[in-house]
Amino acid sequence: MTAAWRRRIGARARRWALGRHEPARTLTLTQNRVFIFPTRAGFWFLFTALVILLLGINYENNLVYAVSFVLLSLFVVSILHTYSNLAGLSITALSARPCLVGENAEFELLLRAGRRRTYEALQLSWIEQVPVNCDLIDDTERRVRLYAPATERGWWRPGALLIETHYPLGLLRAWTWLETDFRALAYPRPLAGGLLPPGVGSGERGTVASGRGSEDFAGLETYQKGMSPRHIAWKQLAAGQGLHAKQFVDHADEQLWLDWTFWPELETEQRLSRLCYWTLRLAEQGVEYGLRLPGVEIAPGSGGRHRHQVLRALALHGQASQ
Repeated sequence: MTAAWRRRIGARARRWALGRHEPARTLTLTQNRVFIFPTRAGFWFLFTALVILLLGINYENNLVYAVSFVLLSLFVVSILHTYSNLAGLSITALSARPCLVGENAEFELLLRAGRRRTYEALQLSWIEQVPVNCDLIDDTERRVRLYAPATERGWWRPGALLIETHYPLGLLRAWTWLETDFRALAYPRPLAGGLLPPGVGSGERGTVASGRGSEDFAGLETYQKGMSPRHIAWKQLAAGQGLHAKQFVDHADEQLWLDWTFWPELETEQRLSRLCYWTLRLAEQGVEYGLRLPGVEIAPGSGGRHRHQVLRALALHGQASQ
């Protein structure tokens, strides 16, 4: 019950904090963005210092006074150091790597230290994700990669970025939430199964599909009983080279089309997932393939760029921002 209330209060505070600033690609942490509050250990530390102070007042003992003042001073100094461990830090959203739905999308950030500043024990994470720890002591810049699972296809946003620190004593927590305008492209989750309908090639290019066919002459072979008399090589027989038969082969198209009309029994998302599965499979086999969706046609091709183009079309199908 307590945890639920804490999450609810935290979510409301986060919405309030994020609503104060517009999303940005690059930003610098200033006094307006950094929050600071005692941790549980900090509250106990402060309570202990106040109890010691009350004992000093009650017994009028200078040594007890000194101990309580030292502890309180240490707490105040910790406030300044904890705040300084975030102030002046610049964060730049660099890039996001596409992924399949259900996989972790990779986001790369650049941290840049303020002038003559060092930063220790920083923690960065997306909401409810495992934090990444880093320091900026010897370097003025550092690239940090964060991961978050993509939950839906299309342009997917990981949410707010949390940056926090408990440096140096763990008595206080300084943190900030940032809306970085980061987004990653999430391809449909592959759905295995189905077969490509026959005759889906383009008819422009091809490879040998079988050793025996009827289209193109491929060579001679020794005539054997049961072969068609129409394939007998009469010229070679007349030249005294023996009885041979002409060998023909058929060609199959190497370029394939993935069409929206395949598998009409599937729902839209399942159909996109099935097309995604075949896209990955054909790309792995090195086959040239194209894609036909309602309003979209991508000519057959191969390679990583073509694969991304096809997967992007599948990811953004039916969405406004293509």
